[in-house]
Parts: sequence; C-alpha cells; structure tokens
Amino acid sequence: MTDGSRDLYSRFLLIWFGQFISIIGTGLTIFSLGIYVYQQTNTASSYVFILICAFLPPLLLKPYGGILADRYDRRLMMIIGDLGATLGLIFIFYMMLDGNIELWHIYLGIAASSVFTAFQEPAYKALITDLLPEAQYAKASGLMQLASSAQYLISPFLAGILLTVIDIEFIFLIDVTTLVIASSIVILIKRTLGKVTIQRPKQNLMADFREGFQEFSRNKGVVSLVITTMFVLFFVGLLQSLFIPMLLNLTTIKAVGISQSICATGILLGSLSIGLFGSKNKHVTTLSFSLLVSGIFFAGLGLSMNMIFVTLAGFMFFATLPFINTSIEVLIRRNIDNRKQGRVWSIISMVTYLGSIMAFAVAGFLADKIFNPLLVLNGPLAETVGLIIGVGEGRGIALMFIISGSMISVVALMIRQNQKIGQLEDTAGQIG
Repeated sequence: MTDGSRDLYSRFLLIWFGQFISIIGTGLTIFSLGIYVYQQTNTASSYVFILICAFLPPLLLKPYGGILADRYDRRLMMIIGDLGATLGLIFIFYMMLDGNIELWHIYLGIAASSVFTAFQEPAYKALITDLLPEAQYAKASGLMQLASSAQYLISPFLAGILLTVIDIEFIFLIDVTTLVIASSIVILIKRTLGKVTIQRPKQNLMADFREGFQEFSRNKGVVSLVITTMFVLFFVGLLQSLFIPMLLNLTTIKAVGISQSICATGILLGSLSIGLFGSKNKHVTTLSFSLLVSGIFFAGLGLSMNMIFVTLAGFMFFATLPFINTSIEVLIRRNIDNRKQGRVWSIISMVTYLGSIMAFAVAGFLADKIFNPLLVLNGPLAETVGLIIGVGEGRGIALMFIISGSMISVVALMIRQNQKIGQLEDTAGQIG
C-alpha cells in the first residue's frame, strides 16, 4: 500500500468510525421504541409499523439522493443526511417531555429522520469508491458491515442497561449526539482533503435518473443479482420485523436484548474476518454457499423454544450475512461505472428495499391473523407442527421463520445455475 493509499484509507477509517457510533445511536432508538410500542399495544403490527416508517421514506427518495450524490460533493450529502436525521429525534424527545406522546408522534418522528438517510446512504456508499482503490473495496465493505452490526450487537444490550437508569426520551439525545459527532468528522475530512477529482455531468435531475437507470439495467447480471437480493430481503424482512416479538413471548426484555446482542456477534466475527483478510475472488460461489448455510440457520430459529438453541441459530445466521453482503457489493461495485455509482446505488437500494418493505407490509398481518392462530393451544396445527416446534403465542412466527429459511436455501441453489450472475465474476474490473 502506497503512502497516498494509506492516507486515504486512514481518512476512510475516520469516516467509518463516525458512522459506526451513529449506527449505535440509531440502534438504541429503534430498539427502545420497538419495546415501548410493543408493550403499549401487544401487537406485532404496531411494532412493524416503526420499521415501515424507517424504511419507506428512503425507498421513495433514494433515487434523488443518489442523483445528488453524483452531482455534488458526497461528503456534503453525508453531512446533510446526518444532521437532518436529528430533527425527527428532537421532535419525539419534545413530545415525550411534554407528556402527550402518542403512537403517531413516534411514527412521524422516525419517518422524518429516515428521510435524510435517502441523502446520506448513497453518498456514503459511493464515497468509498472515491477514496479507495479497487483492491481495498472488500476490506472497506467488510468494515461497513461491521459498523452496521453495531445496531444489533451493541445497541440492544446497551439500551437494556440504559433504560434501567434513564427515561426513554434521553435515548434520543444520545442518538442526536452520535449523529453530530459523525457529521463533524466528515466536515473535518472535507476541509483537509479538498475536492474529489471526479468529473460529473451537469444536467437535469430526470436525465441523471434515466442515465443511472440505464447504467443499472444495461448489465443483466447486475439486474438479476439485485432482483435475487430483493427476493432474499423479503424473507430477511420478516425476520427483522418479527424476531423481537417472537422472543418477547419466550423471555424477558433484558434477555431479549442479550440474545439479540449475542446473535449479532456473528456479524461482528464475519465482518472482522473480511475486514482484516479481505475475501476470495470467487464471490458468486461465496454468495451461493453463504446463502445456503444462512437459510438453514434461519429455519433453525423457529425449531425450538429453548433460548440457548434460538440464540445459537441466530448467531450462526448472522455470521453468514457479511459474506453475503460483501459478495453482492463487490460484484456490483466492480461492474458499475464509478462516475454513476451514486445514482446506481440509490436505484439498487430502492429495488432491494422493496423486498423489505413488502415484508414489513404483510408481516404483522401474517403473524397476528394467520400464522399465530394456527399454533395457539388447540389451534389447527397444534397437534401436528406444534408437536415439533411448540404451541403458544409467537409459535406461528417460528413457523414463518422455518418456511423463510427454507426458501433462502432454495434461492442459493438457483444462484449457482444463473449464468448472468456468473458472468459478473468474468467481467469484473472491466468498467472504467
């Protein structure tokens, strides 16, 4: 690594650290609010609606955020995104202090904050390609996955402790502080690094969007990979939205936080492995195998009511995610023109987020109205499936996890047979 590359990598690490602590703050807010809302309503639907508010605005706005990330300084877009996200948190904090907080206040505040991630996330992803040479993409991606894991590794455990000594509204102030720190680091890097020497065309927003969509759609392998990812994220979205409600029917809030943190340790170990050693060149093979294994452990989450078994299955499932995400990111990053990556990443995020949004839209209904009633005491499946996975509140969610994990393993086998995805390995590195 040359001195110039080492200096750029050091700057990337500073930016990464800022995002790392801001993700911890976001995790504190999401976990605390999720527990608060579920306790108030005792329905999966109300809990899932928090996730809808967090994911739907970025889905709708990210194409424009990506365009702006290609037209303007990507570091400036990150600053705007981080500082803007504090507004919704401050609103929730004020309403709780006022003593008149209602559910719609929480949903509105989360939605307002998430709007600004539409500007921050595409710029953050594209900035990596600005700062680093191709040889460091996999390491950077691994570290980014490590930062993402903090929301599940550190935040639940920390939130469980903090909620015993402070009121929930002060969790939002911690989140605001972390966002300010993250934006301050980017401001510092922006001042010391100067302008990034990448030429970007000046044209209207719709022309930029069309150009980004054309860049995305011209590579059939990328399109096929993104659609496959969307399909997988539908099932992962069911896990994301229903895992905590299932656990709350098995144990205490404190134990839920500990279990989720232990599960996320798997992401930590996988991300550290990639961050320190990189990943092998056969990313399609790594993706297929990792998806196959992840599906098996996903299904394992629903097989038992024993918290040790569930936590171990969750740990193994999360350990596969960094290898899946890194393989997908590297295959896409190496096949897309850097000058258009902000726009393309925003389109890719929009498409893949559809899987999660569809899961969030139906998860509460499927759990509360269809699957959970099947496995209550004397339910239609209590004497068949219930003999294997147990009966009671939340066991319908467990059945959903078994089905979802099985489907992910099927997708993994299909990737091995997809020639368009396989060609991404052969053409990687040929895009300027």
